[in-house]
Amino acid sequence: MNKNPLVSIVCTSYNHGDYIAEAIDSFLMQKTNFDFEILIYDDASTDQGPRVIQEYENRYPDLIKPIYQTENQYSKGVRVEMFNHNRANGKYIAVCEGDDYWTDPYKLQKQIDYMEAHPNCSMTVHAADRVLSDKKKILSTVRPEKTNAILSMERVIEGGGDLVATNSMVYSKEKITELAPFYLNATVGDYPMVILAALHGTVDYLDDNMSAYRVGVKGSWTERELATSMKRINHYHDMEKMFDEINEYTNFQYSDALEKAKRGYQFSLLVEQRKFKEAKSGEFRQIYLELGIKQRVLMGMKRYFPNVTESIRKAKWKFVQ
Repeated sequence: MNKNPLVSIVCTSYNHGDYIAEAIDSFLMQKTNFDFEILIYDDASTDQGPRVIQEYENRYPDLIKPIYQTENQYSKGVRVEMFNHNRANGKYIAVCEGDDYWTDPYKLQKQIDYMEAHPNCSMTVHAADRVLSDKKKILSTVRPEKTNAILSMERVIEGGGDLVATNSMVYSKEKITELAPFYLNATVGDYPMVILAALHGTVDYLDDNMSAYRVGVKGSWTERELATSMKRINHYHDMEKMFDEINEYTNFQYSDALEKAKRGYQFSLLVEQRKFKEAKSGEFRQIYLELGIKQRVLMGMKRYFPNVTESIRKAKWKFVQ
């Protein structure tokens, strides 16, 4: 068994039994001139997920290294991503959740070649398709730039959690040796990780579509954590707190970008609280004016037909941009 892989693939899974095999197969298909390990963390799934993972572990015992929890740790407030991060032996860490998958067999090779040639780079990301969970119909593409580019800290902060696909991320564990409090305290993991990477080097976007992530997965984080108005309100407050922590951590170096991002969540909070007049005026006026037609229509429906809007939200994969 190789104890010194160059890359650690980290995969967190919870009730991804219908999808985890495709994720693992997309790891196994990677063609590289270096060794990698596959670290899978299952957070006490109640479906067939653990059985599927174990079948792969039995076939590739030197490559696939799972952790099987008997009690769900996420529900206890544990930062479950840390289980794989802390045991990763690789110089680089590649991320993919159990309900997503990679589409290019040379994905890892391309990203690692780039990072080895650019020592200032702390993370690479790339384009990815959003696909419908069961039919894999392509709904849209995550493509923050139309060419290879270095994403500035301001771009990363203001771009929000949807700027890059989580399963496109490969980051340097050597550069990100210490996980900042704002990351550990956050209720989301991917967005603050990109910000953290930008603090320790460059975040470089490769304009190559090499993965897909599913939308509308039953039991997903979005479904569990944003299912009700109160949960969404709490989420918006949590994000505001995260921006304040980042601001303090960075000695207010990026105050303008952080305050702009914070206003975006405050705008969403006003809409959620049905304070539409406030959302369209004052410091939030520009945010409203920059909304697309679809967002404005949905905002109007939320104001006058809240029950219809909630039904649309439950079928949100139809409205992904």
